Amino acid sequence: MAVTVLIVDDDARFRDLARRILTSWGYQPESEAGSVTEALQQVTRSVPDVALVDIGLPDGNGLELSKVLAGDPWRMRVILTSSDGDALSAQEATAAGAVAFVPKAELSSPLLHSIIGDG
Repeated sequence: MAVTVLIVDDDARFRDLARRILTSWGYQPESEAGSVTEALQQVTRSVPDVALVDIGLPDGNGLELSKVLAGDPWRMRVILTSSDGDALSAQEATAAGAVAFVPKAELSSPLLHSIIGDG
């Protein structure tokens, strides 16, 4: 069964790009959200294996959302992202419950693919 992914970003173009990249790698972008509120609504319907979460969201902070998604009851793997490549250290991502931080500029890199595939 394909790994399912929730894409959380307020930029619809970024969500579309991420969906196309993830699909080309054989993952299943199951749902999308443009805000913290939408993301929480999505996971109450269906819990994906992985969430790709932007740090800056219009109604909240991706770091706080990461803590929620990585915790009970969902326990999903969260990968944080941002257009600011220096936005977060690995230690800060881990403190937020995420398994990694990947800058948006490196979305199509083997790094993201390997992080999702290691689950």
